Amino acid sequence: MNYARFITATSAARKPSAIRVLTEILGKAPKSVISLATGAPNPNTFPFKTAVITIENGEAIQFSEERMKRALQYSQSVGLPELLSWLKQLQIKLHNPPTIHYPPSQGQMDLCVTCGSQEGLCKVQPLGCNIINVSSDEQGIIPDSLREILSKWKPEDSKNPKKNTPKFLYTVPNGNNPTGNSLTTNRKKEIYELAREYDFLIIEDDPYYFMQFNKPWAPTFLSMDVDGRVIRADSFSKVLSSGLRIGFISGPKPLIERIVLHIQVSTMHPSTFAQLLVSQLLHQWGEDGFLAHVERVIDFYRKQRDALLAAADKWLSGLAEWHVPNAGMFLWVKIKGIHDVRNLIEEKAIKKEILMVPGCSFYIDSSAPCPYFRASFSSASPEQMDVAFQRLAQLIKESL
Repeated sequence: MNYARFITATSAARKPSAIRVLTEILGKAPKSVISLATGAPNPNTFPFKTAVITIENGEAIQFSEERMKRALQYSQSVGLPELLSWLKQLQIKLHNPPTIHYPPSQGQMDLCVTCGSQEGLCKVQPLGCNIINVSSDEQGIIPDSLREILSKWKPEDSKNPKKNTPKFLYTVPNGNNPTGNSLTTNRKKEIYELAREYDFLIIEDDPYYFMQFNKPWAPTFLSMDVDGRVIRADSFSKVLSSGLRIGFISGPKPLIERIVLHIQVSTMHPSTFAQLLVSQLLHQWGEDGFLAHVERVIDFYRKQRDALLAAADKWLSGLAEWHVPNAGMFLWVKIKGIHDVRNLIEEKAIKKEILMVPGCSFYIDSSAPCPYFRASFSSASPEQMDVAFQRLAQLIKESL
């Protein structure tokens, strides 16, 4: 893989921060080392001394005074070593990524801890990317649509910078926000082969991976990657805590290194306290304990989904149409007979004290008319869902 063509001039110009490098050296150094280098504040001045956090089974996570000092201090930009080690083993167990024989200078697949996931166009639009929409349906991206778009170029054009060929495909493959659709195994295989043919990366942003309702789970792009062209983003936001802001990115070492350099000059590193808390929990649970927790989360959201679907069947049948989501926390609803539902959702529904998101908010051109809206089943009770769709049905009838 020629990763140079995927790296912007700004990213290529980044150099490791000398201060951050010292932080990593100090983190790995024995306690006997005398450091006059660090600019970190002295943790003895911090007012927080110890903590005990009780988890769902009644067990406790203990933060002794020494551990609390570490939790409240700067840490490595790439993430805490013990958390990285645990996550790498989890990735191998879940995805069993193929052994990719990179050139010796590039190393193997790498991983870094990041702030929690925020999927969507809001991340890439401000970067000035030339975004091309690929059509999708209830099974995710339609490979034929992607193939038609790519047919504007020849595969060999990727070697010519002047041809401006697509650099990456961004996808939320499971429980996609906002549509709730999930890519099937066959479609992933087709898409990956197109990525190989036209030499582009796949950014597999998968915050709802641990919220898939049906077994077996479809294999990931990472599990198919034989070239080193998949960057996979995972998140604990949906299954452990959104406020802890902990996620992790797996991918080719040359690209993960660029991400770490960006972290060094932006957030510096994810919260050390949050990382230690998650790391202790995961080590305490073990892989099996974590996956057992995931199953409890899935069971909760499956019941929530079914409650929203029951309310939709009861009140919106004949007025709207939707597909049953196999993952995530969203239902994507198309209202029949109304070309653009923006006014209905943003004004009329709010006056009736029901809040949803108009579909246009997720379009590349947010001013375009859209008959869809997104309803979340994450927090409302079944009774609230029923009342909300009853009120919405009345508004739809009045608007037709």
